[in-house]
Amino acid sequence: MDVVYGLIPMMLIFGFLVVVVFIWMAKSGQFDDLDGAANRIFMEDEYPEETQKIAPTDPSDKKVANSEVTKG
Repeated sequence: MDVVYGLIPMMLIFGFLVVVVFIWMAKSGQFDDLDGAANRIFMEDEYPEETQKIAPTDPSDKKVANSEVTKG
């Protein structure tokens, strides 16, 4: 029973700290954009023509690109 007298104040302090941290995070903007990161994968690239220039389309181009990478 003596343990309960110590645990009750500790749990009240812990609960108070949890509430303070939650309020602090909410005011700092932690929960402002919950859907942005989840929907970012569905957005298209802004510059798709640049990605096509980087990726080789011909198998002979792959050999040239790989040899340039290994030499450099």
